[in-house]
Amino acid sequence: MNTRILTTLAAGALLAATTACGAQSLDGGTSDAAATAPAVVLDPAPTEEKAADVINAITPDKDLAAKAPANVKSAGLKVVSSIGYPPMEMFASDGKTPIGFDPALTRAIARKLGVNVTITDEEFNSQIPGVLTGRYDFVISSMTDNAERQGQVTFVDYVQAGSALLVKKGNPAGIAGPADICGKTVSVVDNGSSMELAESYDADCKKNGKTAMNILKFPGDTEAMLQVSNGRAQATVTDYVVAAYKSTDPKLAMEAIALEGTESPWGIGMKPDNKELIESVKGALDSLIQSGEYGKLLSAWNIDKLAVQSAVINGGK
Repeated sequence: MNTRILTTLAAGALLAATTACGAQSLDGGTSDAAATAPAVVLDPAPTEEKAADVINAITPDKDLAAKAPANVKSAGLKVVSSIGYPPMEMFASDGKTPIGFDPALTRAIARKLGVNVTITDEEFNSQIPGVLTGRYDFVISSMTDNAERQGQVTFVDYVQAGSALLVKKGNPAGIAGPADICGKTVSVVDNGSSMELAESYDADCKKNGKTAMNILKFPGDTEAMLQVSNGRAQATVTDYVVAAYKSTDPKLAMEAIALEGTESPWGIGMKPDNKELIESVKGALDSLIQSGEYGKLLSAWNIDKLAVQSAVINGGK
């Protein structure tokens, strides 16, 4: 969709300028300030963004836009992410345009504030330092909100993400949750959180007098998922967002089963003393949630189960 939206922010700026100067021609003519005030033209979402239609239909919230920090109003949002974790963050076919849920939500927040946004790709460990030095306004990168990180940044939590099982399409083994994988073969990525989770489920099986699991360990997700495809394993444990994304690939013929109780909040991280921005982002997210636009963004990327009911500050433990 190539339509650009001309916001009404320019009109507000003209009024403010006229009031501040106390200058208005008696004959109702246009002042110089009004004649030269720039209009804000919002960039359209990338064409390969699955939520492009939703994003492009979002119009600025005048109250939120008026309260946005001055530097954001003048220069737009500067955001950092680590691109390469679909469906949350990925590149379009040009290899340089960020798409995925995190970029989609970022663009939606920017539109609510009536500004444009620049999303920069950086490796994960450089993101919080970039926010603290002022190079970026915020980081959104599938980042878990926890007590340790709260010592550096303030989070506005935007999803609740957990783990999942991937099973063959149609779920022939009849797996509904952890209790159903006792006595079954499960593949995992070695030395990762999925392996720890599988081992905890295995311990529960033994504790409850059920048959132990057979846990197969592999260096990466691709190898672990292959075991389910070829029938060697009945399930693989992975992040829910990965499972949801893979389940949409008809070539893999798999389906995702969310593991309840494994969720933790992921947050948008900002410099703690940037109170104006924190409130602006929280307000924009709450507005998106209440309008239903947030839910549509999640649905476009098939991750509805990650939804939160409101924007919470530092909800992680």
